[in-house]
Amino acid sequence: MTNYNKYEIPDTRTIKDALSALNDIGHAAQTLFVVNDKNQMVGTLTDGDIRRSLVAGNPINAPISSVMHTDFQFITQTNWNVQHLKSMKKQNILFIPILDDNHHIVGVCNLMKYKNMLPIDAVLMAGGKGERLRPLTEKIPKPLLPIGNKAIIDYNIDNLIYYGLKHITVTVNYLKEQIEEHFSDERNGIKIQCAREPRFLGTIGALRFVKKFDNDTILVMNSDLFTNIDLEDFYLHFIETGADMSAAAIPYSISIPYGIFNVMEDTITGLTEKPTYNYYANAGIYLVKREVLALIPEDTFFNATDLIELLIARHKKVVRFPLHGYWIDIGTKDEYAKAQDIAKHL
Repeated sequence: MTNYNKYEIPDTRTIKDALSALNDIGHAAQTLFVVNDKNQMVGTLTDGDIRRSLVAGNPINAPISSVMHTDFQFITQTNWNVQHLKSMKKQNILFIPILDDNHHIVGVCNLMKYKNMLPIDAVLMAGGKGERLRPLTEKIPKPLLPIGNKAIIDYNIDNLIYYGLKHITVTVNYLKEQIEEHFSDERNGIKIQCAREPRFLGTIGALRFVKKFDNDTILVMNSDLFTNIDLEDFYLHFIETGADMSAAAIPYSISIPYGIFNVMEDTITGLTEKPTYNYYANAGIYLVKREVLALIPEDTFFNATDLIELLIARHKKVVRFPLHGYWIDIGTKDEYAKAQDIAKHL
């Protein structure tokens, strides 16, 4: 969210005052939020509104209440709707006030800067040794290996921030001090937290060492993935399906260059010529309800696939989300080289 104070203007001010305020803002938003004497938002005013008013013959000293829009779009803290934000962005409504229940402004959602403002906490798992990439990972943890001009993990961090995530934790173990130092400074005003894993606890076991979650939906992903997954669509699919857990999935096809017999014992019952079988592979990216995390055992090696099987056994809803776009699990030197090649074209 963007600092909103400079966008506020009292409804008693004039059009001339509004022009001066817009000039001070000095960027593409060019929108003012008009407030009354109780500091409640009552309207919006843009540079376009002022131009049209002056062309219509209104004096420059007229009160802004005479030209402001009282039928304005906003969102509230208690009714955060990601689909509504997506719809507003399609309508080119990109600068949206966030109001409390008394119509006081508490923030601004800047969709010129962010794709959305997803109510998600994220945990990136960065504790592995990256043994298949040695000697590259002997002195540098795999998440910090460079792709182009930045580290592997930073592509994921930047993507999370682009979708408006504010609460991001990285679990660390191998060469943990380097990753902690890497995130010692804020990124775009966001402090990336690090949680130490005392020993290797699998692909999701370290979540037990994340001290605090602020949202009811948790994103868990491997930090060494190179992907442009659409987190907005991922989240909306998760909510719409009412799932307890969703796993991003990569379409994977296997083509067999021979005719395949269909058999029953020794008897051939048919033949399929050069079939192709389509599957979905686990992408290592998950959304889970926060309450589900209580099922992760303490101080025990536990993988995300273990959690999936446990939820299925308890008749909870686990769904898959087809991932479109690119996805590379950087586990080998060939995959690392492929990611380097893709990065050249981003």
